Amino acid sequence: MQPKPNARLSSQAMAFVLAGGRGSRLKELTDFRAKPAVYFGGKTRIIDFALSNALNSGIRKMAIATQYKAHSLIRHIQRGWGFFRAERNEYLDVLPASQRMDEVNWYRGTADAIAQNIDIIDSYGINYVVVLAGDHIYKMDYEVMLQQHVNSKADVTIGCLTVPRAEASAFGVMAVDDTLRITQFLEKPKDPPGMPGDPTHALASMGIYVFDWKFLRALLIEDMNNPNSTHDFGFDLIPAIVKGGKAMAHKFSDSCVKSGLETEPYWRDVGTIDAFWQANIDLTDFVPKLDIYDSSWPIWTYAEIVPPAKFIHDEDGRRGQAISSLVSGDCIVSGSEVRNSLLFTGVRTHSYSALEYVVALPYVTVNRNASLKNCVIDRGVIIPDGLVVGEDPEEDAKWFRRTETGIVLVTQTMLDARAAKLG
Repeated sequence: MQPKPNARLSSQAMAFVLAGGRGSRLKELTDFRAKPAVYFGGKTRIIDFALSNALNSGIRKMAIATQYKAHSLIRHIQRGWGFFRAERNEYLDVLPASQRMDEVNWYRGTADAIAQNIDIIDSYGINYVVVLAGDHIYKMDYEVMLQQHVNSKADVTIGCLTVPRAEASAFGVMAVDDTLRITQFLEKPKDPPGMPGDPTHALASMGIYVFDWKFLRALLIEDMNNPNSTHDFGFDLIPAIVKGGKAMAHKFSDSCVKSGLETEPYWRDVGTIDAFWQANIDLTDFVPKLDIYDSSWPIWTYAEIVPPAKFIHDEDGRRGQAISSLVSGDCIVSGSEVRNSLLFTGVRTHSYSALEYVVALPYVTVNRNASLKNCVIDRGVIIPDGLVVGEDPEEDAKWFRRTETGIVLVTQTMLDARAAKLG
């Protein structure tokens, strides 16, 4: 397929979303779901951000590679993203690791996940591939990145965050020249290189790559036949292109989508309990750093048909109220106080209970006289009468998962074990 000079580049591109990660740092939150399927922001899942960015950017061909604990992710995609129509030349394919190439290998790495699906990508008739991680929270117009890629005639263009040098050691870091051509790709360096003209900051990889499909296709076939390769973009393909080809950095600040309320580029890896809790709680701020109310760049998701939230009882000590909080549909706040918290769909809080800095995932029930603070409650958990979480660190750690900063994760399995022990 020849590039169309007058068409938006996004119409000639596909998004390939890597959504197979274990997400092990989220502990029990990923016991039954892949990290991209973890809930976020009241009604969405983490993967909805990458998919929405692609859709809003004008990309209408997408593929999602899944591997670990993929059922809830696949079900979410089927229910919430089933509006693509083949007759309009739109496609969204879910590509589980299914030993398509042979009967031995599942996806062996990020590059292999694409390599095993070359025939499917060929069938899309596209010129460009935007490779995305399915587990980050951000808003970005990929059309801007595609334009830079084509204009610079790069072999690969890599999306990069501008981060303080002191924090860059946690990332893959780019050393670049004045034209943003990448001269070195360093995985978690102890002494990260600064940016030209700004030595206090470094460019860190977002795990977003743009390739010409013809170039990437040849590279993947070569990599598949290399017995010494780990078949990973960050470890194998990108360093090879930096060394022998033309790799360009794309600054996230050039393509991030901001409403009038957002003052700086927003990107979060919610890969730990602390980061997950913080990013959700941040949404309750008076002016949050991420504007999820921006109708010009909607975050698409599976929209359940549920009744509005409801607040009942109005007497001293038993008033249903929520202050500086996000309360989703089908929630009933009954005679309880909710402060600085985020309640997902279908949460029930009963009389005399108090929630402060709580992230309650869908269909949580908080029974009477419970006091919850600084915690994440997994989907469907039933909090027993009078349970206190967030006041006694030793008691919290005895029954639940408590992080070093004092955030407590509560699951039904933990509560059942506690109940069995206490008799």
